[in-house]
Amino acid sequence: MAMPLRQSIRVGTYLFEQKMIRRREKFPLIVELEPLFACNLKCEGCGKIQHPAGVLKQRMPVAQAVGAVLESGAPMVSIAGGEPLMHPQIDEIVRQLVAKRKYVFLCTNAMLLRKKLDDFTPSPYFAFAVHIDGMRERHDESVAKEGVFDEAVAAIKEAKRRGFRVTTNSTFFNTDTPQTIIEVLNFLNDDLQVDEMMLSPAYAYEKAPDQEHFLGVEQTRELFKKAFAGGNRRRWRLNHSPLFLDFLEGKADFPCTAWAIPNYSLFGWQRPCYLMSDGYVPTYRELIEETDWDKYGRGKDPRCANCMAHCGYEPTAVLATMGSLKESIRAAKEAVAGNRR
Repeated sequence: MAMPLRQSIRVGTYLFEQKMIRRREKFPLIVELEPLFACNLKCEGCGKIQHPAGVLKQRMPVAQAVGAVLESGAPMVSIAGGEPLMHPQIDEIVRQLVAKRKYVFLCTNAMLLRKKLDDFTPSPYFAFAVHIDGMRERHDESVAKEGVFDEAVAAIKEAKRRGFRVTTNSTFFNTDTPQTIIEVLNFLNDDLQVDEMMLSPAYAYEKAPDQEHFLGVEQTRELFKKAFAGGNRRRWRLNHSPLFLDFLEGKADFPCTAWAIPNYSLFGWQRPCYLMSDGYVPTYRELIEETDWDKYGRGKDPRCANCMAHCGYEPTAVLATMGSLKESIRAAKEAVAGNRR
């Protein structure tokens, strides 16, 4: 796990406080903030732009966005959408969250990144998270537009040149092979030298135009087992807990804890996660206390049958790590090794 040491300590302290001191059963690890749904791409695996035109024109006010994160108390924020860089005040949202010492990851397809870099300031509390689904041909096919891969690569290089932390997020489908995963992660890790990488099996997002290429559980396990072989897991700067990577390979299994990565959008707090929409509530407290969390997850809700997404299972892996001295030592060793790479 390549999380910077300062961030690892902060998050570890937060988790210890929530579990051992406050004795809370449910609490947020990271908030997924969607201050808009509009996007400048039409990716086949995403359904956010399927909202009506009136909704796509809306932009969340700065105070509302920052207030939601503070209400939750989470130490980390992932700003998504839509394309966040299309929000006219996204720089102010980031500035205010960083000032509150929240770790902010701004997810972007990078089409606007080079134009917007002057609006942001490098900080250990801030990183751009660029979406890269494969090498040039595969990525451009995924986002349904040529030239996006080359622009994203150029933007990553420029952002790093200016001193920004840059991470990546890659989603893999049943059209991928272990070799296509290895190729893109080698490129991001060795050639672009991004700070850390996150990966996820494609999830059956119900509004996505392409419903044919989502991965099943066994497909996911076989795919990552082969991709991780030969020491790749230890070599790549992956921003995941060791137990979550075990989960992807089928070496461990966990229940879903979607409550730990809640989603807040223009509609409010979304039940139960950003992949499924069973209604919205205006406050974080209502989300946690009035949602029947026990009815979600693989084996409980048929919509969850093939889901192995990080938003549901990474938090479970993190909490399981906390509860095991052996796994805590393992995670600490991998974190130190990742920061040396």
